[in-house]
Amino acid sequence: MVKIRVIFESGEPERVIEVDLARAPFQHDGKPGSILDVLVAHGVPLEHACGGNCACTTCHVIVKQGGRALSEAEEDEEDMLDKAPGLTPSSRLGCQAVIEDPNAEITVVVPRYTINQISAHGGS
Repeated sequence: MVKIRVIFESGEPERVIEVDLARAPFQHDGKPGSILDVLVAHGVPLEHACGGNCACTTCHVIVKQGGRALSEAEEDEEDMLDKAPGLTPSSRLGCQAVIEDPNAEITVVVPRYTINQISAHGGS
């Protein structure tokens, strides 16, 4: 069972979910099995203005624990993260960070501020 602890800088109550990745009710927001996919499937709010397509930074999370249990960041994700406010060395896009260890304990912080690059540039 994967255990994910979600801390919100906005002051929302902390959430903890446990999920069996093999039987998870994924919503297919972002890459299958991503932090975004798992959280949304369990009713934990994580903004994702672009639908989880690595086209904005609204699903930016800071991985405080368990980063090794996640897939490696690809170039597209790293390029997009460069635009994220509050970027840290352990920042990831929730839509791209796939949980690979079925027994992981992961702690993520959802930053207070995110930027929607799509609407910031006049797109839809």
